[in-house]
Amino acid sequence: MTIVHTKIFSGIVGAGIVAAALTLSACGDSDTESTPTASMSMAPTSAPMMASMKGTFTGMGGKNVSGSATVADGKLMLSGFRTDEGPDLHVYLTNGTDEAAVMAGKQISAIDLNAMSQSFSLDGIDTSMYHNVVIHCDKAKVVFGAAMLS
Repeated sequence: MTIVHTKIFSGIVGAGIVAAALTLSACGDSDTESTPTASMSMAPTSAPMMASMKGTFTGMGGKNVSGSATVADGKLMLSGFRTDEGPDLHVYLTNGTDEAAVMAGKQISAIDLNAMSQSFSLDGIDTSMYHNVVIHCDKAKVVFGAAMLS
């Protein structure tokens, strides 16, 4: 490096250090408190809270499904839940109980055949868009049962 290049480089580095020091000092003590303004939101940015909905399962197509489904506080909760066995049972939120409604609906999770109480997260799902909770065998493409939410 030549002397001219060294002086230019030193000047640029020095200016950067001064700018950083001024920026950091601006973050120090202040006599004014920060208060939220109208443009600041203190509310969470997750999906809007929906009213709780509940329904009772009934079996379909000769299958036995019983218990209740509750949608509240960002969760789907199954209680007193029992179902006939199936190889690939999942729970869906749908707008109907036929195969087309299941395919157009929202798959939530696989279910546990042995658990009478189960809970599933519904984060990011607008539950007001759905009216049924469906137990579906994905492998056989058969609806085992459904609960109409109200």
